[in-house]
Amino acid sequence: MKKCFVLCVMLMMGIVLSAQTAKQDFERRYNLLVAKGGLAGVGVETLLENWEKADSLNEAMLAARFDYYFTKAQSSDVVKRTSKKYLGMDPVLTIKDSLGTDVCYFQVSVFDDELYGEALRAVDKAIAAYPKKLEFRFMKANAYVAYEKESPDMALVSLLSLAEEVAASKTGWEYEGEEIDPAFFPEAMQEYCYTFFSIDTPSAYEAFRVLSEKMMVLYPDNVEFLNNIGSYHLSVKKDFKSALKCYAKVLKSRPDDYIAIRNASLAARRMGNVKQEIKYLELLAKYGTEKDRMLANARLDSLRK
Repeated sequence: MKKCFVLCVMLMMGIVLSAQTAKQDFERRYNLLVAKGGLAGVGVETLLENWEKADSLNEAMLAARFDYYFTKAQSSDVVKRTSKKYLGMDPVLTIKDSLGTDVCYFQVSVFDDELYGEALRAVDKAIAAYPKKLEFRFMKANAYVAYEKESPDMALVSLLSLAEEVAASKTGWEYEGEEIDPAFFPEAMQEYCYTFFSIDTPSAYEAFRVLSEKMMVLYPDNVEFLNNIGSYHLSVKKDFKSALKCYAKVLKSRPDDYIAIRNASLAARRMGNVKQEIKYLELLAKYGTEKDRMLANARLDSLRK
């Protein structure tokens, strides 16, 4: 009886190890295919279908399905603009027209809606299976940003919802297999704020403002988002008084904040408020780079004459 029991245990262990080896083999074969032909190369779809049948909730497989459809959904197009930037990108080519005006050409991605929808369904399945793995949440937000271009409305809604979830339950969130530290999520959201700002369209600027304001409420000790609001007033609305108020609040809690000091001096200068400009130039001369100190001192000399 004992010998029979041992044999059964060994048999079961063999079955488990065989299944694990088969699952690992899918990932190995997938990586080989991707190395040869890319994320949507020949044979990838068939492999993913078989992989899903064998291990339907495998994290790597779920990510690979999203990558496959998201990549396959995209094709390249070239758009012509007279601006030097488009969606935060530099032109791939600039030529002059018959009047001598620079015409810039930008390479952008266009999407097949059906395949893009498959990508979203794939990442939604991953999120449902692993709701606290941030890489899947970021995949979805990034897909929205890429698809929406000038008007990142769905991206904003997705990120606002995620921010509320994380703030309500700050523990247990992971990124690439590790539990995140308290600074990780605000830093990630700041990257999205920067992305929205760099898109340089009215809708994207509004997304920048709304996400910054939400994060400022959820993370009041993080002055980076208050700096963002100051930048919105300074660069977008040209409301220099409101911008200066934001930067002054930042400097109350962080007197050496470089961004707040530099932008506050600029806002004061745009307002024509010499007293305030001198105040912030003195701080810039104290806390800025060597170049900042040189320029700040030169400007101070001219203002004090």
